[in-house]
Amino acid sequence: MAKTVTTRVTKTAKATAKTAAKSRAAKSKAAKPAAPKKTGIPAAVQKLHKLILKSLDDDKAEDIVSIDLSGKSSVADYMVIASGRSSRQVGAIAEHLVERISATAGRKLRAEGKAAGDWVLIDAGDIVVHIFRPEVRGFYNLEKMWGATIPEPAAA
Repeated sequence: MAKTVTTRVTKTAKATAKTAAKSRAAKSKAAKPAAPKKTGIPAAVQKLHKLILKSLDDDKAEDIVSIDLSGKSSVADYMVIASGRSSRQVGAIAEHLVERISATAGRKLRAEGKAAGDWVLIDAGDIVVHIFRPEVRGFYNLEKMWGATIPEPAAA
């Protein structure tokens, strides 16, 4: 009989402990709402970053690399590097990107180096975009300077 009484007491104690734990957890959640994950980069900049990556992808830019510069540089939060197959494609990618950013974000941007088409620089404020021809990109190797992984060249 003593064994049965002990079992009942143990089951009752476990049930009470579970109820108390649930109550404490509910109070804890109510008192402290879950904080959103903080990246330190404003939502508007993250939205612009997504727009830039989508635009580059839509225009068939190759070897797109995005480097998070937050905490590394006060110049920008992101650096985006991409390649075009020819001077004409580099210019077209840059032109479309400037148009899309201007239309969406309402910012007036210019593309430096678009006339030559070897290396185009677009300063979108918190994001700096470099669009290269593959040979020029390999020569300057900006990814290596910032410690980013360098994509393998696309097979021809």
